Amino acid sequence: MTKALPSSFTIALIVSLGGFVFGFDASVISGVNSYVSLEFDINEWQLGFLVGVPTLGAAIASLVAGTVSDRIGRRKVLLSIAGLYVVSALLSALASSYWVLVAARTLGGFAFASLVLAPVYIAEISTASHRGKMISINQFNIVIGISAAYFANYYLLNLAQQGGEWATALGITDNVWRWMLGIEVIPAALFLLLLTRIPESPRFLALNNQKEQARQVLIQLHGERAMLHEMAEIEEKSHHKKARLLDSFKELFSSKMRKVLSIGIIIAVVQQITGVNAIYFYAPTIFEQSGVGTNAAFAQAIWVGIINVLFTVVAMLLIDKVGRKPLLIVGLTGIFISMSLVSYGFKNATYQLTAEQVTQLPIEASKLDHVVGVNYADDLAFKDAIKESLSPREFKVNEAKLIQSAINIQPELVLFGILGFVASFAVSLGPVMWVLLAEIFPNHMRGIAIAVTGLINSAVSFTVQLMFPWEINYLGTAMTFLLCGIFAVIGLFLVMYLLPETKSKSLEQIELELIPGRVA
Repeated sequence: MTKALPSSFTIALIVSLGGFVFGFDASVISGVNSYVSLEFDINEWQLGFLVGVPTLGAAIASLVAGTVSDRIGRRKVLLSIAGLYVVSALLSALASSYWVLVAARTLGGFAFASLVLAPVYIAEISTASHRGKMISINQFNIVIGISAAYFANYYLLNLAQQGGEWATALGITDNVWRWMLGIEVIPAALFLLLLTRIPESPRFLALNNQKEQARQVLIQLHGERAMLHEMAEIEEKSHHKKARLLDSFKELFSSKMRKVLSIGIIIAVVQQITGVNAIYFYAPTIFEQSGVGTNAAFAQAIWVGIINVLFTVVAMLLIDKVGRKPLLIVGLTGIFISMSLVSYGFKNATYQLTAEQVTQLPIEASKLDHVVGVNYADDLAFKDAIKESLSPREFKVNEAKLIQSAINIQPELVLFGILGFVASFAVSLGPVMWVLLAEIFPNHMRGIAIAVTGLINSAVSFTVQLMFPWEINYLGTAMTFLLCGIFAVIGLFLVMYLLPETKSKSLEQIELELIPGRVA
């Protein structure tokens, strides 16, 4: 007797849980940065590498995930991905050294291949009329996962600071960062468990000479009439000769593809170079630089997650009504304004410690005699003066308290600017990039084109994450965010000049418009 399957909607929900785990895994590091920096005594470059290394793992995994899933099946690869998430979370929580933690985070990066595979699987078990909505569940779950990580970090931080009996017994008080990383095991294990209930993709089964099994899966998911139609469609497509990978790669870099490839690369670069992953993965650190203190910084990071969710919903509602180009123009304009506000806020901040404030710090007062009463015009000058008399470790331990005591700033301006950035990104570059990449490239080379642009996107993302701690410490906070705003302006002009509107156009129309010499 054939085992009863969940509905296609339920299956899509199960698979899209991988999006939640991805979002959680990617952003949970934001609460851990200062703790691991002290635990393993690492510098700015090492911290940046630790934060960014999952992106490298993701880039490698994304290049091979499609090929591997074509050979062994979508279901097996998804189960392997869920297993990697579990192992990565456990190893991260138990890491005994910096490099063990790097290795664990890299494993988690390999699991980020779920970003590529989940939409493919969901598309293959969905009917055409519901495919778009089903796939969007995965994208929405990513931002839910990001928000959940901020909530979890804040909750665990409060438990650690309260120092309750059970929190102390569980080691939360002394090892809160390990709990922040380890708690991911819960959604990851749930993801792994639920994946055992999903069937293999009927398209994979049919294309691998398991047609009877494919029919049974389709009947249970959509009924017999729909099964006949979908099997006929699969059969027809399986007889189409696929272009060889090398031929598609050569064509992608040919002169006729220059414009469309340029658009794809520009969108991929702009999405990351404006600093989104610096915001997501260093949110509490950024808010600490505005002098609000550690607790308030973690609390404000929660607002980053909430705004991200709300404006992702707005984007989902508007993208087919307003169009891709208007959303990008509005979003990039908003990013420029928001980053300018943040830069202005930090540029006008001053830093001055009083003798009374120094006595309240957990530092030997005589070490700070030379800075008492001195007014510093920017964060770099203040930090350099402090570093003259404190050891690197002593500075790391007390940096947030020193800034909180000395800074004169409008923290609301920084918060408003950061949240404005998140809203602008979530309604534009976040979702629109992937929609555009799926639309502007011809069908026969879409896979390789998205792989190439995705690799460039990952490379820029890694670079931004790697350099952000160094930029804050050596360029200053104001200049770091000003650069993000400048990149947004450059991206805005390129989008206005190069990008056509693709809303309500067929893929064939888009192809004719972008690629010279194409015949309908």
